[in-house]
Amino acid sequence: MNVEGFVSGPPTQPENPTDVQRHMLTRHALLQRGRPEDFEFIRNLTAPPQDITTIIKPGELGGVRIGVIGAGLAGLASAFELRKTGAQITVFEAEEKRVGGRVYTYYFDQSKHLYGELGAMRIPVSHETVWHYINLFKISSRPFVQANENALIYLKHTRVRNDAEGKNVMKYIYPKYNLTEWESSTPWQQLSYYGLESPLLPASPEQRSELLQVKPSYDDFNLFWDSKSNRTIMESMGLSQGAINLLSNLSPLAGQNLYNSYIDIAQANYPANLSYLYEIPGGTSTIPYTIYNSLLNQNPAKDYPDIPSEFLGKVDVRNGNWITGIHRGKDGKVILAYGNRSAVDTQYDTFDYVICAIPFSTLRTVNINPLFSDIKMQAIKEVNYIPAQKTLMLCNRRFWEEGGPEEQIIGGGSTTDLPITAIWYPSDHSRYCDKRTKYMSRSVPFNRLTIPQTSQEHLSKEPGVLIASYNYNLDSERLTNMPAGLREREIKREVEEVHGLPAGYLDDIAVDFNTLNWNDHPWSRGALTFFAPGQKKLFSYGMALPEYDNRVFMAGDHISAVHRWMQGALQSGMIAANQLAMGSRERNR
Repeated sequence: MNVEGFVSGPPTQPENPTDVQRHMLTRHALLQRGRPEDFEFIRNLTAPPQDITTIIKPGELGGVRIGVIGAGLAGLASAFELRKTGAQITVFEAEEKRVGGRVYTYYFDQSKHLYGELGAMRIPVSHETVWHYINLFKISSRPFVQANENALIYLKHTRVRNDAEGKNVMKYIYPKYNLTEWESSTPWQQLSYYGLESPLLPASPEQRSELLQVKPSYDDFNLFWDSKSNRTIMESMGLSQGAINLLSNLSPLAGQNLYNSYIDIAQANYPANLSYLYEIPGGTSTIPYTIYNSLLNQNPAKDYPDIPSEFLGKVDVRNGNWITGIHRGKDGKVILAYGNRSAVDTQYDTFDYVICAIPFSTLRTVNINPLFSDIKMQAIKEVNYIPAQKTLMLCNRRFWEEGGPEEQIIGGGSTTDLPITAIWYPSDHSRYCDKRTKYMSRSVPFNRLTIPQTSQEHLSKEPGVLIASYNYNLDSERLTNMPAGLREREIKREVEEVHGLPAGYLDDIAVDFNTLNWNDHPWSRGALTFFAPGQKKLFSYGMALPEYDNRVFMAGDHISAVHRWMQGALQSGMIAANQLAMGSRERNR
C-alpha cells in the first residue's frame, strides 16, 4: 500500500534525521492510525512562527528594555529571538545554578557520562519547532526506544514480556481482570487505541486540527473532548470497568489522570507523539544550555548568520533572582520586583516590555498590581498542574541488559500496577544492536533489540542509569512522601519484583539515587499542565492573551496548545517574542 509514494512497511529511524526523514516517519505513524490526511495540518501547526525579522528590522528595538521571567525553554527561546531586534534583555531565573526549567538532566559524575532525565526525555518527530532549534544549533540526536518486546508488564503479581501482538498479556493477565468476551479476545494495544485514540476519527481533519490551536472558541468535537474525563470517554466507547482498570495500568499518563480532561490525551495522540521519538546524547539539557550559551556569547555570528553582530541586543541572565511582583508604572512601563539571597530588601527594575515564562503555579504567589484580566487571574488560580515524580537509580552494572537475546532489555519501558508505575531503560546501547522491528496496525512501533553475544557481556557490565520509577498524581505524592532511605529501599524492592529478582539483589548494584517530585520543586510547584474537564474552553484563549496594554506577554507550554512537551514551550516563546515585536511596531506608528 502506498500513500504519496510511501510504502506502508516500517521505515528506518536514523540518527540525526533530516526533515524529509522525519516527515516520512510522521506520515507512516498517521497512516497506521488511519489519519494520513492530518499530516499537513500537524506540520503547519507545530512549525515555528514567522521569523521576528519579518515583523521588525534587525536592531530596530535598540535601547528598548525587555524583561523575561524564567529561563526555561520558553523564556530562553523568546530571549534568543528578541535578541535579533537589538533590544536589551534581562532574564530573571530563580534557580541559582541551573537553567532549563522542567528540562533537567541530572549527572551522577563530573564527566557527565552517567545521567538520567528528571524532566523531558524524548522528542517526537512531528514537533517541528523543537527540530528547528536542533537543526539550527546542529545538536545531535538518536532514536529513543519507546517500546521494547523484552521489557516487562507486571500486573496483579503476574509478569510477562511486552510482545508486540499483546499475546502474553491476553494469555496470562487478562484472566485476572473482569473483561467482556470482546475485550478478552482483543489485544490490549487495540483496546487502548479504541478507547483513547479512535474517538478522534469521527471528526474532520479541520476539526481535529483545533487540538493544536488556541482559539477564542472551538467546534463541537473539541468541546465534547474537553468536557469529558478520560474515564468517561472510555466508558462512552463501551469499555468495561475491568478494561479501564487494565488500561489505566498499561497507559499510565491517561490511567493516572482518569479524572482530568480527555482533551490533553487527544492533543497528545493527534500528532502521534509516541510513535517515533528521539533523544539527545549527553542529555536533554543540551537544548536549553545551547541556547543559554548563545545568549551569553558576545559575538554569536554563527547562530544569527543573516544579522550583523552590531544589530544584536545584549542579554543579561540573572540566576538566583526570583520575581515577587509585576506592576504597571504611571508611564505604562512594567516594574518587576525581585528578590535574591544576597539582598535583604526587595529590588526593582523597570522595563518597556516583559515576557512572563513561568508556570501559573509559580505566578500564583507573585504580587500583580494592577491585576491582570479577570479570566487570566482565574486561570492563574485554577489551572490544573499534576504532580509527577522520577527516581533515577545509578547501577554499577546494567542488570537489565544481562541474559540471552530474549531477556536483555535495551531501551523502552516496563509498566506495573505497583507504586513505582513505570521503569525506563536507557537507549544508548541500542546503536550496537541488530534491530528486528515489528509493527501493529494503528499502534506504536515495538523494537526488539538484540546485542551480538560476543559484546553483550561487556556492555552489560558498564554502569548505567535507570529511571527506576516514573509516576503521576497520587502515586507520585505517596511515594515521594516516604522518608528518603525508606523510599529508596521500597523502589529497589519493587524493581526487583518486576524483574523477578530475589529481594536484596540490587543492594550491591544500585549505588546512588536522585528523586524529584515536581510538585515539591520550589520554582515549579507542579509538573505538567493537564486541564480539568472544561478548562480548555474556559481558559485556553484568555491564558495566552497579553496584559497591560500589550506590555506583558505570556509564554510556556501551559499557555500553548501542546501541554507537557518542549514543543509547546519553545513555540510559545517564539510567538510571545513576535507578539512583542508587533505590539512595539503598533505603538511606534
